[in-house]
Amino acid sequence: MAKVLFKREEVIEHAIKLFGQHGYTGTSMQQIIEVTGLQAGSIYHAFGNKEGLYKEALKQYSDKSIQRITRVVEAAPNVQLGICSALEDIIDASMAKDYCSCFLLKTQIELAASDTSEDGLYAFSLKRLAQTEELYKSYLQVQYDSEESAAKATSIMLHIFGLRVYGYQKKSAQKMRAGLVQGLPWLPWSNPHN
Repeated sequence: MAKVLFKREEVIEHAIKLFGQHGYTGTSMQQIIEVTGLQAGSIYHAFGNKEGLYKEALKQYSDKSIQRITRVVEAAPNVQLGICSALEDIIDASMAKDYCSCFLLKTQIELAASDTSEDGLYAFSLKRLAQTEELYKSYLQVQYDSEESAAKATSIMLHIFGLRVYGYQKKSAQKMRAGLVQGLPWLPWSNPHN
């Protein structure tokens, strides 16, 4: 059996960027070959097919997002300030020249009508976003009951979706922060960015 002679995580990172720019249907196998530097056989052997690579890309993207949220929230003096910092990070990321919005959200928008299977990419992206919402809920349960934590976590996710789309339009960071302060008044917006 042939050995795998590439760094899987790096290949997936290249795929995230490619799929993030062109979407699932807009990305060809030839583009994947060019961006990853792998031959088609290596891609099929390692990931099964384009859908398998895409699913691995979604998984790696969401794992890193959850790790980033966890790191930011747990480094803060309290959960609410940590959530403010996590939201500020999204604003800061949206100001980057190469910003490409949220890979999970873009997957939902692209595949909502066409990918209806229970184990398809659309369903997989929904599950991954639900994990992020559940993470916020678990942090909020330190201060609020389960019902209120769930509602606040949903509100955070709605604001994140808005930031991801609004930021893609290169709107001003100050305008986005003002929208967060208005929409999430229960958070302590004492960040020096304000």
